[in-house]
Amino acid sequence: MTAQRDLLYSEEEEALRAAVRDLLTDHCDAAGVITRTESDAPHDLSLWKSLADGMGLAGLLVPEARGGQGATHREVAVVLEELGRAVAPVPYLTSAVVATEALLACDADDLLAELASGRRIGVLAVALNVAPDGAFKAVRQEDGALRGELTGIADASAADVLLVPADDGGLYAVDAEAVTVVPQVSLDLTRPVARVVLEGARGRRLGEAEPAVRRALRAGAGLLASEQLGLADWALTETVRYLKERKQFNRPVGGFQAIKHRLAQLWLEVVNLRAAARNAADALATGEDAEVAVAVAQAYAAGVAVHAAEEALQLHGGIGMTWEHPVHLYLKRAKADSIAYGTAGGHRAALAELVDLRAP
Repeated sequence: MTAQRDLLYSEEEEALRAAVRDLLTDHCDAAGVITRTESDAPHDLSLWKSLADGMGLAGLLVPEARGGQGATHREVAVVLEELGRAVAPVPYLTSAVVATEALLACDADDLLAELASGRRIGVLAVALNVAPDGAFKAVRQEDGALRGELTGIADASAADVLLVPADDGGLYAVDAEAVTVVPQVSLDLTRPVARVVLEGARGRRLGEAEPAVRRALRAGAGLLASEQLGLADWALTETVRYLKERKQFNRPVGGFQAIKHRLAQLWLEVVNLRAAARNAADALATGEDAEVAVAVAQAYAAGVAVHAAEEALQLHGGIGMTWEHPVHLYLKRAKADSIAYGTAGGHRAALAELVDLRAP
C-alpha cells in the first residue's frame, strides 16, 4: 500500500523560499528584467552566480558524494516557484534541472560537479517543445565528429557545455566554443531559444542518450509546473493588490461583484495548480508514480498560468498594456511554457495511456 504523501511545505522549504525571494527582491526587479530583454545579453549571469555559487542552488539535485547539495525535487520546486514569480532570466530550469538530470543518468561526475557548483552552465540540446515521450532530433556522428543542426534549444546562448544526442545512440558533451549558436525569435524574451550548428565538433561520449534524455525531460516537465505556479500566483496576488487600490465611481474596482467572481475562480485554479505541482515534485523526489504525476501537472498547469496572466493584463486596464508594466513578461513566459516539454493536450493523451483510459 502506498504511503500517504505530505505535500505541505516543510519549515526548511519555507526558509529556502524566503532566502530566494529576498535575493530576487534585491537583484531581480521588474524594470531591470525589462531592460535586459531589450539588450543583446538577456541572461542575468550575476544573478545566476548568486543563486548557483553564493547559495549553492545549482546542485540541489546532485548527491553530496557527487559534488552537490543532496536535496530533492521538492526543494528545487520551491526555487522554481520563486523564479517563476520573478520571471528571472537565469538558466536554472535548463541547467540545474534538465541538463543535471541527464548527467545523473550518465557516468560524468566531473561535469556534474561543475554544473552543481555553478562553474559551468549546461544545456541539453533538445528542442524546448519536446515532451518526455516525444521524438527528439539527433546529429550525425562520423569518426568522433558531430555534424548537424538543432533548433529551439533554450538558453543555448548562455551555455558553456551542450549535451548533444547523436545518431549512434550516445549523448555527447560539446564545449559551446565548438559550435555556432544562432539566436531565434522567441516570444519569451527571458528564456531565449537558439539554433545550434555543429560542423565537425568534437565531443565526449557520456552515455546512452535515450534514457538520459527521457529522464531529463520528465523532470523538466514536472518541475516546470512549479515555475508556472509561481507565475500564476504572482499574477493573482498583484492583480488583487492593484484592484484594492484602483478606484472607479469612488469605489475600489475589486469591490465589484463581477470582478470578485473572476478573482475567486482564478484563486481556485491556482490552488489546484499548487496541489498538482507539489504532487509532481514529490513524485519525482520519491519515484512513486512520477510519470502519472508529471502528466497530470502539465495537463493542467499551462491553462492556469496563461489564464492568470491574461486576467492580470486585462484587470490592470490600460496600464497593463504598457511596456513599462511587467505583466507582459508573465504572459509571454506563460504562453511559451504552455508548449515547453509538451503541450497540455499531449500530456492528457499520455496520461490516458498511462491509466488505460484511452478514447474509443
